[in-house]
Amino acid sequence: MNFRLKTAAAAILAASLVSSNAYAGDPPAPAKKHVATKKAAKPSVEDQIQDLRRDLEGEINSLKSDLAEKDAQLKQAQQKAADAQAEAAKAQAAADAQQQATTQNAAAVTTLQSTVNDLKGNSTSLAETISDETSQIKKAIQNPDEIHFKGITLSPTGSFIAAETAWRQGATGGGLNTPFTGVPLQNSDYAQLSEFQGSGRQSRLALKAIGKLDKMTLTAYYEMDWLGTGITSNNNQSNSYVLRQRQLWADARLNNGWDFSGGQGWSLAAETTKGLQRGSEILPSTIDPQYEAGFVWTRQYSFRVTKDFSKKASFGVSAENAETLNPAGASLPTNLLIGTAGNGGGLYNPTANYSFNLAPDMIAKLAVEPGWGHWELFGIGRFFRDRIYPTEATPYNDTKVGGGIGGGFRAPLFNNKATIGLKGLWGQGVGRYGSSTIADITLRPNGTISPLHGFSALSTVELNPTSRLNLYFNYGGDYIGRDYTLASNGTTQVGYGTRTADMTGCAVEPNPSGSNAPGFNPANPAHCGANNKDVQEFTAGDWYYFYKGPKGGLRMGLQYSRFQRDLWSGNGGLTNPGGGARGIDNMFWTSFRYYLP
Repeated sequence: MNFRLKTAAAAILAASLVSSNAYAGDPPAPAKKHVATKKAAKPSVEDQIQDLRRDLEGEINSLKSDLAEKDAQLKQAQQKAADAQAEAAKAQAAADAQQQATTQNAAAVTTLQSTVNDLKGNSTSLAETISDETSQIKKAIQNPDEIHFKGITLSPTGSFIAAETAWRQGATGGGLNTPFTGVPLQNSDYAQLSEFQGSGRQSRLALKAIGKLDKMTLTAYYEMDWLGTGITSNNNQSNSYVLRQRQLWADARLNNGWDFSGGQGWSLAAETTKGLQRGSEILPSTIDPQYEAGFVWTRQYSFRVTKDFSKKASFGVSAENAETLNPAGASLPTNLLIGTAGNGGGLYNPTANYSFNLAPDMIAKLAVEPGWGHWELFGIGRFFRDRIYPTEATPYNDTKVGGGIGGGFRAPLFNNKATIGLKGLWGQGVGRYGSSTIADITLRPNGTISPLHGFSALSTVELNPTSRLNLYFNYGGDYIGRDYTLASNGTTQVGYGTRTADMTGCAVEPNPSGSNAPGFNPANPAHCGANNKDVQEFTAGDWYYFYKGPKGGLRMGLQYSRFQRDLWSGNGGLTNPGGGARGIDNMFWTSFRYYLP
């Protein structure tokens, strides 16, 4: 607006100046003379210019006044606009503050709701925790799983009271334990009689102590039953059988996987289920305390060192107490020392034989758990020695090395509803590691030792249709091979499984012998003396828990076994053309047990 007014004024002023210049440049026209009439004089140019200037200045002043008024109005409008803008900004700030307050209030409400919910959850969790801890405290007081004593925990888990029976079609003269090599031959007197035995001797007491340190766990374990026999133990009246040491060992397990243990326990050759840890051994599910033909085991002193490599593999070595089963075979020399009956002064049983061991048995074992099942590979080294007294010569010691290699696996099927397993041991002089304990060695005619070839194997199928029911089926056997040579006379066979053994009396039950009025004495076959070739056993059984919980476990078991013991063939003559003999026995067991929780 100011600019337009100023422009208009400038234009008018310019026009005026131009007009003035025009008039000033031309000489004034001569005045006309009027004769008749005298007219009034015209204003001069000067006057006109002055009048024009006055008019222009008036217009300019008017324009300036209008412009000043417009400027005042503009400033007033601008002020109002600024005021309005300030009011709007203030209103916006107030709105923003209100919105922020609203947002903050909403956030505060949300936070408050979350806090309230957390408090509710924490209260519920705290109540549950207090309830659980209260229940645990009550359980620890009323039904403790373990007892705490000076920084260690004591647990009797594994203890049970057993009431058990055994029935055999052919008598063995044994109790609950079956003497596998004592299965009666088919035509012997014992095979014509059955036997029934009832006993609580397999009842067991167990105590485990565990002490945990920063870098290791210390464990001690004691397990006992009443299956031992003292010199005065019998069934006449009190059935007073001695307390038997089953296991008694200590273990130091480091957090880095190293494990050191020693004492009496299961051999490293026995199957385990978790690495090579003591206490994780898995045994046949039988009631028979002699377990199963083909089962590889001993339970004896050992000192072992093992190492876990992650959770997939373990390796260990063990030095274990050695014992040589007495030399077995026909026509064996006797001019030697290999062992003796126990010396009472040395606290050994004077009715048992003990070998003079050169060194402990050495066992190395690898166990892997690749994701399906538990797999094992192991080796056994054995050392045999006797002292020979030849005719008119200096006595000398004979030493032989034996051993074997074994392996096996156990794996689950059908979502752990079934388990299959197979294990075996093959070698020279490993008979004592088979459950039948047939023989370790025989002798040459000059008294030197010859370890016997042996083989043991056991297959297993177990079914667990429910958590309370276990069904098991086993088939296994122990085998010892022939090993004989000719004596210096060129005709007598000396050793194990000789083909000249007299087997003429194996095919029929022997007639009574001797006169003992009013009758005769029973007699075992006098001509059926070959060595054992093998013992085979098929077993089927079940275990059922009537109750299993915080009060312990009440369990019932049934077992059936079919045994077959075969002798090596010999000279059978006309009455026994095959020259062999065997014993077949059917046996049943029952068990009723209460387990401590």
